[in-house]
Amino acid sequence: MNQDRSHKYTVFMMNALENMVLSLYGEIFDYLSLSAIIDGRIFCVHGGLSLSIQTLDQIRTIDRKQEVPHDGPMCDLLWSDPEDMICRAHQLVMEGYKWHFNETVLTVWSAPNYCYRCGNVAAILELNENLQREFTIFEAAPQEARGVPSKKPQADYFL
Repeated sequence: MNQDRSHKYTVFMMNALENMVLSLYGEIFDYLSLSAIIDGRIFCVHGGLSLSIQTLDQIRTIDRKQEVPHDGPMCDLLWSDPEDMICRAHQLVMEGYKWHFNETVLTVWSAPNYCYRCGNVAAILELNENLQREFTIFEAAPQEARGVPSKKPQADYFL
């Protein structure tokens, strides 16, 4: 009988310890950062983006030391799974457009023969009312058809 009590006590203590560890794990989770920026160039987040966040400073103002709400920006950053396509344009792709990450991210480049030297084609993405995609690919106009750009003063934001 004494051995049975000892076993029940051990099981009780193991369950209590397991519950305490789980509780501490949950508390520690509430202190982990919501996002990170690596080398000033890579934005890392566990879940996805939030429509209510426009800047990184808005993420910095979120009080992380709390249980994750059921909705809102913190919930989006941690738990949202992007179901929609992300379309971007800030990278030259020679083919005019290029899919990345199992067709979840699309780069569309609309400047043919970029800087008059890259030799790339360009693309325009068209979406119909059902969000079906169609790409139009085009090349740069021939040199003789371009004409000479007029000399205008350089805009202040390029100085």
